[in-house]
Amino acid sequence: MNPSVSDPVITPLPKEAPVAASRKLFTIGLPAASDPADHRFALTPEGAQQLIENGFEIVMQRGAAAPIHYPDSRYAECGVKIVERAQAWSADIVIQLSRVNRTDVAMMRRGAMLLTLLKPLQATRDDIKALLEAHIITVALDMVEDMDGNRPFADILAEITGRAAIVGAVSLLADSFGGKGILLGGVTGVVPCEVTVIGSGRAARAAAGSAFGNGALVRMFDNDIYSLRRAERDLNCRVVTSALHRRVLLNALRTADVVINTPVEPAMVFDTEAIATMKKGVIIFDLTERAGADFPGVTKCCVGPDMAIPTIKGTQRRVCYTNVVNAVARTTAMALSNSLLTMLTRLVDCDGMTNALRLLPGVRSAVVTFFGKPVNAEVAKKAGVRQADINIFLTLS
Repeated sequence: MNPSVSDPVITPLPKEAPVAASRKLFTIGLPAASDPADHRFALTPEGAQQLIENGFEIVMQRGAAAPIHYPDSRYAECGVKIVERAQAWSADIVIQLSRVNRTDVAMMRRGAMLLTLLKPLQATRDDIKALLEAHIITVALDMVEDMDGNRPFADILAEITGRAAIVGAVSLLADSFGGKGILLGGVTGVVPCEVTVIGSGRAARAAAGSAFGNGALVRMFDNDIYSLRRAERDLNCRVVTSALHRRVLLNALRTADVVINTPVEPAMVFDTEAIATMKKGVIIFDLTERAGADFPGVTKCCVGPDMAIPTIKGTQRRVCYTNVVNAVARTTAMALSNSLLTMLTRLVDCDGMTNALRLLPGVRSAVVTFFGKPVNAEVAKKAGVRQADINIFLTLS
């Protein structure tokens, strides 16, 4: 070899290094509502597509999104697999907003997670025992808290319900066949309708704000003075507020064209005298979990989808409408999709469901059953068993 000639410089060529395959995330199941009277659905096609792009697999029961007017093909275009009911219930995470029953829960696999809107006051003992026997993790979405202590699912549902009630009231009052053929307000020289709101929480404030937007005169009643003060602040002091003094409340009910009943403590039950005080033709929207039980003797109507609020012919009857959220099921799906995207992304970032419960106290506090044990006081009481402490199980697992 000629020493005057330097050795060639060898430059390594770039080569793709082998990488581990992306880890498979959870399968999300979207079954149709178990309760035919509940038309809420959890995910829009856009929301489902974003979850799929983040690595989830989504399976949806055929026709499950019909109540929010989306065909199966719209979800299939986004990557959702259209399956039968049993397959949707056998996913890693099942989202079911209506009350679940034993037959459906029996299709879930052991160790899966159920995201629902469990309301202990409405769930039967048999429903709860089915959840315990399935050895799954049940999370009540309406109890989930964020980093600031807010309840995003419960708050958005309350806001939607309050606004939908006023939209329904406007429609019913303007109906010349079943209503009075009048506007809620806002016409110069014409006395506006009066809206009486029981409670001052998020649903009550949303209803009051919408009523103001339509020109109504609004009165709000609650025993929580600090909550009333917040309502005054949020509504720029346009609402007339009062504690729940019986005489003052009866006077308000006597002249009210619309009554919005929202949760208060203690719960209000209107006696015969209070109901007799109300106008004939008054429109009542009950936004509590008791579905009209606070108004004994008043005609009850359950709201259906498509804003299909039943009209009662004639204006001489008092009517109480319940389940108003059905009237805006698509809006509900869009709002819930936003919160679910955030929550599910945080769950997988924690590398496993059990680990997520350790790291996310806001989700942990919303767990009601944990692998066969009731970890919520109301659920345990309903099931007739002793409440267990979820923190002990998470420490030992």
